[in-house]
Amino acid sequence: MKRQLQKFGDWLERRWVQPAFAGWFCLGLSLFYLGSAANTMSGWLYAISGASFALLGVAAILPPRSLRHLQLKRQSIDPVSSGESLTVIFEIHNPQRRPKLLLQLQDEIPPRLGTPPKRVIESLAGGETLRWIYQHRAAQRGIYHWDQVSLRTAAPLGLFWCRRSRQVPGKAIVYPQVLPLQRCPLIDGIGQEENPVFSAYERQVQPASEGLTRALRPYRFGDPMRMIHWRTSARYGELRVRELEVFQSGLDAVIALDTAAHWDAEDFEQGAIAAASLYFYASQMQLNVRLWTAKTGLVNGHRVVLEALAGASFGESETGTPIGDRPTVWLTPNAATLETLSANSRWILWGLSVPSGLASGGICIDPGQDLQRQLQSLLK
Repeated sequence: MKRQLQKFGDWLERRWVQPAFAGWFCLGLSLFYLGSAANTMSGWLYAISGASFALLGVAAILPPRSLRHLQLKRQSIDPVSSGESLTVIFEIHNPQRRPKLLLQLQDEIPPRLGTPPKRVIESLAGGETLRWIYQHRAAQRGIYHWDQVSLRTAAPLGLFWCRRSRQVPGKAIVYPQVLPLQRCPLIDGIGQEENPVFSAYERQVQPASEGLTRALRPYRFGDPMRMIHWRTSARYGELRVRELEVFQSGLDAVIALDTAAHWDAEDFEQGAIAAASLYFYASQMQLNVRLWTAKTGLVNGHRVVLEALAGASFGESETGTPIGDRPTVWLTPNAATLETLSANSRWILWGLSVPSGLASGGICIDPGQDLQRQLQSLLK
C-alpha cells in the first residue's frame, strides 16, 4: 500500500503537482472550515475556507510556471577508466527577467552508475547562467547513455512539489582498468616458433641503430625511454620515438577476447581488464598488435580498443571479421575452444579444468587471486 501511494505521489509530481506536508495540512484545514461553514451557515467560515482554497490554487499554479523556460546544456564527458571519477558539466540558463528560486536538479544517470547526483540552487537571477560541475565515481566499465535531467521546486510558497524532466543527452565511456605489467611471458614468447625475425630483435634490441629505424612518431605514455630519439626531440620541442622496421614488418599479434562464450559476470570483467592490459603491454613492446572480439572483429588504436572493450559483453553473436592465421592470445572461459588454436598461439583460461593432451602455452586464471601477478607468471 505504501509503495502504491509513493508511485501515485510521484505520478502527481511529474504530471501536475504533489502536495507537500504543509499543503496537505492546509488542504485539511480548508475542508474543515468548509464543513463547519456548511453546518453553521456562518459567513466568516465561508470566507476563511474560500481564501484557503484560493491560496492553495495559487500555490499549485506557481511551481510549474517557475520551471518553464529554463535552458540546460551538458558538455561532452571525457572517458575515464573504471575506478576513476567522471566529470560532468552542466550549464543552466534563465532567459527571463524574473529570478528562479529554490530549484533542485537531479541528473538521471543509469542505475549501474550509482545514485543520481543532486544540486540545489537557491537563486538564479534573470539572464544568469550557472555552471554545475560534479564528479561521480565510475566503478564499472561500460558505455552509458542517458538523456534526462529532473528539475524540482516547491517555490514560492512551499505547499506543492513539482517535477519536470528535460531532454539533455549524455554519454559516458568507462574504460576497463589497464594493469601496469612489468613482464608478460605470454606476449614475450608469442610468434617465436614461426618468426625468425623475433630472435633477431632479441639480439639487436639494446644496440638498435639508425639503420633499423622506420619512422619517428610522438611519444605515447608507456613507450620505453631507450626508444626516444633525443636529437629529433630537441629539434621539435617534444619527445619523438623511433619505430623499428623489424617490429612493424615481422611480428603481428592478436589479443582475442572470446565474447561469444558465456562467462561468469565477474570473470568477464577480469577478461576485459586482461585484454586491455595485454594490448598495451604488446604495444609498449612495439608489436603490431590488434584486438579481436566477436562483435567488432579486428581493431587497433588505443582509443578504439579501449572503447571496444568498454562496450563488450559476453554472449555476443560473431559478426566481426575472423582472426585468420595470426599469432593469438585467446582469452576464454571455454576450455573446448583451446583445441582449435594454432600452434603459435597462447591462451588464458578462466577455470581450472584444462583438456588433457593440450600443449602448454597458457595460463589458468584463479578469480580469487591477484590478476596482475597471474598475467606476469610463467606459462603452464
